[in-house]
Amino acid sequence: MAEIRKPDKALLICGLLYADDIVRNKTEKILNSTFGEFLQVSSEYPFSHTTYYNAELGDTITRKYYSFDKLIDKDRLARIKVKTNAIERKLSKGGKRRVNIDPGYISLSKLVLASTKEYSHRIFIGQGIYAEVTLMFEKGSFRPLEWTYPDYKDEKTIGFFNMVRQDYHMLIKKKIK
Repeated sequence: MAEIRKPDKALLICGLLYADDIVRNKTEKILNSTFGEFLQVSSEYPFSHTTYYNAELGDTITRKYYSFDKLIDKDRLARIKVKTNAIERKLSKGGKRRVNIDPGYISLSKLVLASTKEYSHRIFIGQGIYAEVTLMFEKGSFRPLEWTYPDYKDEKTIGFFNMVRQDYHMLIKKKIK
């Protein structure tokens, strides 16, 4: 019988969608005070992969990614998603979100995102939250899967998360020593 072991910690990441820099700045401050300082921050990318968010966020949406400086227990992901949903509600106006926050984590083998939506490839992790492997690390780089969102398939996004994975690798090496 295999022995049950506690899994390695992971590196918390978040993706933001927004149309207003003031809202982005407020969101960044709240994320810092809630989850810690940013380790890496991506460039801003225009988000034009879908019009799904336009009714709430507007027609000119920007995507940006963040990683945090502290490792987390993977079983915290559901609680983190509940918190980011509360942040979205706090910053909403007239019942419409002004920011979309996608939390997840990076481990050596994958990038996992949290979602409130059930789908065939998502696993329920508690508190009304599901998790999905969005990117898999293979042959020296993250690679998308059949269900990976188009913006997470982008070369620049994958390059950013490859850098974040290197940071994660360095952090866990320091913890081992």
